[in-house]
Amino acid sequence: MNIGNPGSTFRGLPLTDAQESEVRHYIHAKQRCGKEWDTPELQGMLTDMLDPPEVVDDDMQSRRDSAECATVERSSDTGQPQERNG
Repeated sequence: MNIGNPGSTFRGLPLTDAQESEVRHYIHAKQRCGKEWDTPELQGMLTDMLDPPEVVDDDMQSRRDSAECATVERSSDTGQPQERNG
């Protein structure tokens, strides 16, 4: 991850080169259309770049699903009430 010099990035934010490029492209596209570029949409994009939402690992979710299925199968084999984790 290559983070540019904070003094030379958009608003001095610690953005990677790719993020900086995306922000500049967004601004340029808005300006070409004659639209306001300093919008809540840009703010949301910057927020996601600086504090990305948690990504669920598909492999981890598969393991959880498999474990839950195994628990349900064991419960039904023994005649015990089935557990549901929700």
